[in-house]
Amino acid sequence: MGSLLMDADYELGMRAGVNIKGNVNIVLRDSGGRYKARRVIHNTVPANGLAHVADRLSTTPGQAAMGWMAVGTGTPTATLLGVETDRNALTSCTDAGAVVTYVGNWAAGDATATITEAGVFNVVTANTITMLMSASFAGIAKGANDTLQITWTLTLS
Repeated sequence: MGSLLMDADYELGMRAGVNIKGNVNIVLRDSGGRYKARRVIHNTVPANGLAHVADRLSTTPGQAAMGWMAVGTGTPTATLLGVETDRNALTSCTDAGAVVTYVGNWAAGDATATITEAGVFNVVTANTITMLMSASFAGIAKGANDTLQITWTLTLS
């Protein structure tokens, strides 16, 4: 009888599944701190990002934790940004319940370009995987005096 209950519980768990949803909020400000542009986008969690989540749940994860955010001027592929132009250490990474929030900041003079893509990575070296998630969006022209903040929210449900 116990075996039948365990099998039923297992099947119910498999049907429930796990969803990973990401949203990104991008804010560009001028030298006076005033809004110049904002984008709110649902992002992509590619297969290698899902594999990273599974790896980090292991008792002995093989991959490093996410610690960097990158921007670029192309369109993301399944593993990297299309044309990465700058990668910075995360400003913060926090979790509350089933939500993880990553924040990245670019100061004046940093990543000056028309930015069209962004991603979260677990290694400092540009154009190197693993990319947890990415987003592409209408261009944001970041001038030399502008600052950029990207806030990524990853929700597991």
